[in-house]
Amino acid sequence: MIDRKEFAEELMLRENVRKAIRHVLNKRETKRLNEEKELRSIVRSLLAEKSNVATVAKHASTGINALEDLLKNSNLLSVIETGYKSLTTDKQQRDSYRAHILNAVEKSLAPEESRKEAGADGELDITISDKPEDDPDFIDVSDEKEEPAEEPDEREGFGIEGEDKTGRNRAYDDFQDIEKNILVAYDNLDNPKDISMFEEYLLKNLALYFDKFESELQVDVPEPAAAQDAQPDEPAAAPAAEEGEPDTNIPDFELEEGMEINLESLIDKLLEQ
Repeated sequence: MIDRKEFAEELMLRENVRKAIRHVLNKRETKRLNEEKELRSIVRSLLAEKSNVATVAKHASTGINALEDLLKNSNLLSVIETGYKSLTTDKQQRDSYRAHILNAVEKSLAPEESRKEAGADGELDITISDKPEDDPDFIDVSDEKEEPAEEPDEREGFGIEGEDKTGRNRAYDDFQDIEKNILVAYDNLDNPKDISMFEEYLLKNLALYFDKFESELQVDVPEPAAAQDAQPDEPAAAPAAEEGEPDTNIPDFELEEGMEINLESLIDKLLEQ
């Protein structure tokens, strides 16, 4: 018969062996997770490199390439999204904002297009009237001072008749922020086909983005009828585990009376099960 002291020592030994195995298994799991994390990092890096290479291969039209670069790498979309979504009192304000932005873009590109079509000879058409003082280019250096005329509200010239003025005013301010980027991208183009493609698809894409912004504002979506009576399932009871330690599925083993206790062979026996 095994006495109590020996039995207590064997129980303590068994617990220590369990802890040793648990430690080994945890180290293996930690190593596996670290290797998996490293592998994921490598894969992400490779995918990012592939993505960067893919962005170099662009569209068949230089005008569309210039437009994509404008939409992706300038403040154009962020400015109009912020402006459009800030007008929440009623849709009339947003419709006005949309109409003014699209109209302003079209009007802003028109003079640039006319200038490009005029040719590259660099000649200036100078016509002098019978009374030079009436010419708008005449610089008057006389001492006579005239009362300054009241400056017109530029927003009135920017506006579209009948459209909401709140939307107009916000569109006017925002267009001052984006016009330069549009004209820089547009002015780099010289081929008439590229110019036409840039202008046409800029207006189309802006209209589509306004539709997207409007759909994102529609938050009052009715709940589907099939989901109204749905009830959540009761969560399944999880098996109890020893508090503070992960369940490692350590196999049990039996002590036999008179069995010689060898730590190394005992660990090997547990790992084999």
